[in-house]
Amino acid sequence: MIGLIVSLVVGGIAGWLAGVIMKGRGFGIPGNIIVGIIGGIIGGQMLGVLGFGDGGAAGFIGSVLGAIVLIYVVQLVAARRG
Repeated sequence: MIGLIVSLVVGGIAGWLAGVIMKGRGFGIPGNIIVGIIGGIIGGQMLGVLGFGDGGAAGFIGSVLGAIVLIYVVQLVAARRG
């Protein structure tokens, strides 16, 4: 239970930071939290493939990078539809 709460908090912070880095291309605070959580999963997978651990600072950086990638991809898809 504690691990889930920590994952949600870290994902939320990572999503918020990714929205700031992408200069307003995020999805608002609730959307960025969701993107951060999903980005954390993506980032964890990326780190695993690259041979890095998924905890601590590396995990947080991976979460932020995953969220940035996810925001970018969603923006590309939305631009093609619109």
